[in-house]
Amino acid sequence: MLRHEFQPGRLVAGTFLTLAGVLYAGDAGGAWDTPWFVVFPVVAGGLCLAAAVGSVTGLIRRSRRSGDRESHAKSPT
Repeated sequence: MLRHEFQPGRLVAGTFLTLAGVLYAGDAGGAWDTPWFVVFPVVAGGLCLAAAVGSVTGLIRRSRRSGDRESHAKSPT
């Protein structure tokens, strides 16, 4: 049993922020050379994508909840 509900928006945000951290760590460690401006679009794009995913998830959950209420209201109990 899950202890909390799955939140895909936070998963996407965390993935992109982890990617930004890996890019920064690789550049700091000398593994590769990342231009200074690359991290900003990665973080901004990840946060925008996370917001979109979170919004879609919220819409889906709301429609499922209202659908459950309608089906319970229509069923003869």
